[in-house]
Amino acid sequence: MRRQPVLYQTVSILCLFLAGALGVAFGAPPATSAHHKRGTPSYADPGKGDMVEYDDPVIRQVALDALGHANGSVLAMDPSTGRILTIVNQKMAFSAGFEPCSTIKPVIALAGLEEGVITRDTMMKVGRRRYMDLTEAMAHSNNVYFEEVGRQLGFERVSKYATLMGLGSRAGYNIQEEQPGQLPPHIPAYGGVARMSSFGEGIRITPLQLASLVSTLANGGTQYYLQYPRTAQDRQNFQPRVRQQLDIAPLLPDLREGMLAAVMYGTAKQSYDPDEQALGKTGTCNDESLGGRLGWFVSYADQAHPKIVLVVLIRGGSRAISGPHASEIAGRIYHGLRERNYFVESARQSEYEASTRGSR
Repeated sequence: MRRQPVLYQTVSILCLFLAGALGVAFGAPPATSAHHKRGTPSYADPGKGDMVEYDDPVIRQVALDALGHANGSVLAMDPSTGRILTIVNQKMAFSAGFEPCSTIKPVIALAGLEEGVITRDTMMKVGRRRYMDLTEAMAHSNNVYFEEVGRQLGFERVSKYATLMGLGSRAGYNIQEEQPGQLPPHIPAYGGVARMSSFGEGIRITPLQLASLVSTLANGGTQYYLQYPRTAQDRQNFQPRVRQQLDIAPLLPDLREGMLAAVMYGTAKQSYDPDEQALGKTGTCNDESLGGRLGWFVSYADQAHPKIVLVVLIRGGSRAISGPHASEIAGRIYHGLRERNYFVESARQSEYEASTRGSR
């Protein structure tokens, strides 16, 4: 057996040490042996075991095709009614929740704008010679920007706005499988309110809650109860149910500009479709409670007349698991729906249902 030179061994050990140190420096908490023992598959049959009789068949098939064999979930809903149109991988969607990663940033931006901590033009120092405003920080999901906004807001105000937007409570109406997620009762021990504001440290969010949150931003402040009609009677008798009306409309243009920029040239640019423009937010982080990595993308199509909200969540041990990759999956869904003229047909159906409800 050939022996490696002592210098070679020393350099190798030093490189491993530096790699671990850099991981901690850039925001990843120290790895534990439990994370290495717990394998998280990146590939699966995402639709296996779902109850799908009353899902929208077009959206569901397009979502399945876009996911392929990724270990992930897709939730689609109508932001004008709160109606869930399909859930692919219902087991994952109805789980106890996951770290939101950077999808928490719209909540922090909303809180910062409402509390006067920032305006859309506030330039925040994010590097030695680098400053960003809100639009650029949202587009590129800059952690330093949102950490500073979170520090200035403080834990109580961050928690207040997270609660206001529905985190920590069920988003659905009469959805028995849904779980409430979690908000931390105290400042997270790791990273404090800064990391809570950039990665969602201590928070567990479900795809239903994230869909509800972005639906509220999309439609101008109406927070609907999410409903998932799964019987013929439920479908026939469906009526939107308003949970609350939030007075946030004046703040939304500033927030939406950043979500649009994320799709146009930022972290979500892989979702870009020139014929069906979406606005969205990515999220990428390690799943510290379950192991592996998470990739989120939440978005909605058509800023003027929101048509659909999509939440894509993927999990796995591969470095390819990321928010940008989740946005690519969403882009395939938007493209597939447009090819099938879904948005044209759904607009006609919405008009018909609205007129029917009005005549009752």
